[in-house]
Amino acid sequence: MRSHQSIFTEDFKAAPYWWEHWQPQDASPSDVPPETEYVIIGAGYAGLCCALTLAQHGNQVVILEAGLPGSGASTLSGGQVTGGINVGKTMSAKKGLRQSDEQRKRELLLEAADGYRYLESLIAQHAINCDYRQTGRLAAAWIPEHLENWKKRLPLLNSVSQVQARMLTRDELRAELDSPAYHGGVLIERAGLLNPALYYAGLLDAVRKAGVVVCSGSAVSRIEKHAAHYQVDSLRGRLNARQVIIATNGYTGPEMAHLRARVVPVTSHQIATEPLSADLRRTLIPHQRGIAETQRVTHYFRYSPDGTRLLFGGRARFYALDRQQSARVLHQHLTQRLPQLRDIKISHSWGGKVAVTLDYLPHIGQTPQGCFYAVGCNGSGVTMMSWLGHRLARHLIENTPLNSSPYGVSPLPGHPLYTGNTWFMPLLGSYYQMRDRLDKSAHPQTN
Repeated sequence: MRSHQSIFTEDFKAAPYWWEHWQPQDASPSDVPPETEYVIIGAGYAGLCCALTLAQHGNQVVILEAGLPGSGASTLSGGQVTGGINVGKTMSAKKGLRQSDEQRKRELLLEAADGYRYLESLIAQHAINCDYRQTGRLAAAWIPEHLENWKKRLPLLNSVSQVQARMLTRDELRAELDSPAYHGGVLIERAGLLNPALYYAGLLDAVRKAGVVVCSGSAVSRIEKHAAHYQVDSLRGRLNARQVIIATNGYTGPEMAHLRARVVPVTSHQIATEPLSADLRRTLIPHQRGIAETQRVTHYFRYSPDGTRLLFGGRARFYALDRQQSARVLHQHLTQRLPQLRDIKISHSWGGKVAVTLDYLPHIGQTPQGCFYAVGCNGSGVTMMSWLGHRLARHLIENTPLNSSPYGVSPLPGHPLYTGNTWFMPLLGSYYQMRDRLDKSAHPQTN
């Protein structure tokens, strides 16, 4: 039996593969100014897109970022982009919205499709070289019941979102993905892949060119409401702002207690393999699509933009792991699905925090203190957080009701037993992983 250490390459890095292309940096940090019209807390996709739209309409904007711009989830994602196919998906492997909520689902899907178009327009407008390609996405069915659920969803999804999705039999999926693990699937044609770090770098450059002041190392310690302004204290200075926008998502701290008690941060882990042989690259995922599984605790994978490596992600465990530990777990999950990779080594391992809301829906809204927020990607952060930031900025510019967006209709729900401490996640996550294993054992798959 091989030792654990043997799964790693000699140049293994406990760092994101994406940072080989662009790494978070700020050689000349901007000073925190004494005042501004809008202050945005958090420089992720939502914060940048909100700032960009506000600045393009002549507003003065400052972003306060606790770390280096890009050091959070935005440059750590899997880089798969869609138009809302996961809106409302819960960890029960069903949909969070009731079947009777037809009109609500339609409105959510319509705006999610707008979000995908917005993402494409951003990339084109600012000439962001982020390896974006509309390759399509495969939803790989863990058990036959998941195929039946997808069949029910497709008519509304195709008519509203126009994602051009169609069912695949087991044999048809096997021609797209050389794995014996699945019972069939769905091909979503209108979906794609990008390099999230390069997308982030392009957004950051556009934001700065628009005149936005981005202050790194400026973790916020207090937000205080006064009669006509907010006083915001950060590690690098105090400023007064007419309005505060919170875009911290899975990195929301205790100084924003209202939001912290309403979003559950869950770490998603990822690995990158060493370069694969030409034969493996040609046969594993011949059309180079993104892959996402359908079970409760899902895994997702794709090729690197140059097509040489496999990038594989999921919730390795629901408690703290170092990067080598999470890599070992994911390597095991990878080889269960793609046994032909059992001798392939791991070159990179990393993880980032996804924000899960208690109703499994993204939200824009206002805190009791009057601060605005955009949170709750629920695992679809590249498209959804970009859109929510832009959508919130439009609300502020146009002074329209928040409920003009379906993502602003209902307040962000909380629970009396949850205040931000995720003590329950190891138990809950392990329970859902056990349910997935039981489902699979009841529907064994053969070659």
